[in-house]
Amino acid sequence: MNAPVNKILLPLCGKTVLIRSILAFIPFADEMIIVSRPEEQPLIREAIDRQEIPFPVRFAFGGNTRQESVRNGVSSISPQPDDILLIHDAARCLVDRELIDRVISSVISYGTGIPGIPASSTFKICNADSFVVSTPDRSSLYEIQTPQGVTAGKYIPLAAKAADEGLDFTDDSGLLEHYCIPVHIVPGSANNIKLTQPEDMIRAKILLGGDESSMRIGMGYDVHRFSPDRKLILCGIDIPFELGLLGHSDADVAVHALMDALLGACSLGDIGKHFPDTDDRYKGISSLLLLKETKELMKKAGFIPANIDITIVAQKPRILPYIPRMAENLSSVLEIPVSTVNVKATTTEKLGFEGRMEGISAYAVCTVTAVPKEH
Repeated sequence: MNAPVNKILLPLCGKTVLIRSILAFIPFADEMIIVSRPEEQPLIREAIDRQEIPFPVRFAFGGNTRQESVRNGVSSISPQPDDILLIHDAARCLVDRELIDRVISSVISYGTGIPGIPASSTFKICNADSFVVSTPDRSSLYEIQTPQGVTAGKYIPLAAKAADEGLDFTDDSGLLEHYCIPVHIVPGSANNIKLTQPEDMIRAKILLGGDESSMRIGMGYDVHRFSPDRKLILCGIDIPFELGLLGHSDADVAVHALMDALLGACSLGDIGKHFPDTDDRYKGISSLLLLKETKELMKKAGFIPANIDITIVAQKPRILPYIPRMAENLSSVLEIPVSTVNVKATTTEKLGFEGRMEGISAYAVCTVTAVPKEH
């Protein structure tokens, strides 16, 4: 995060990250344990003392691993076996009460509960040499969040057993899975982001409705004529059609319009300035790779994408079936939630060059946000 203090002590729209996480649990908690580094406890205690928190707050020192830290925390209390433990990353300070309630309800019904979001991207399993070994079925993959819930009677004995056996797991549900405890997933939230990098703070401010002054808007337009013996690529999707688009790269007219919008919002010129059609490096290149480079140009200029909206204008082919995959491609490259990506298509009722089947055009509008230099 490149911050002078632990990220959980950073201010976020009037409250620290830690305080926002604590306040989210006020309707549910009977007691809370804050696990932290010893040297940070005075600052954390001072921040908590300024709040009116209606339950006891205890403190424990963190360990060398997440699992050890959690074990230190639960060791400071003496819960009943049926008591519910909610283990939460303080850096997920936008957790909402509805999500917490879903986790608790799951623990009551099943003994466990963790929030998860269905994977929207394809994942690969690779070996040590970075070669793909297999591709897991995306329909069974989830991105896991916190809080992770479990009854004390299940978790505490197994945490002690894992410590005795020298086992370590990257999250709390992994420990339960190892000992064959069924782990139940509940719907997570796209807003329940973990603050890890400076741009995450900007996303959090936007979600909280603050820091609008850092937002900019860009608009882009592009057109490519049809050509035989060319693939038709739109938003990285190879669309079956008898005609493709003519261009120096893969002629992805939708991505080109988006790149111009992003560059314009950041006052970085246009696509021709950075990726000229006279440069052989870009001959036949995937426009998604150019979009990735555009994102890096934005990052160097201090901006990150926030929201995009693209309109593809084509008489043929029918584009609607491919739109979900288009949105996923753009979301993956720009590293923004797919919920902030909108792709749509329209015809011109056979008017204009698009209607005469001479080519395809695309319009794009985007918002970008500036990354504060102090973070």
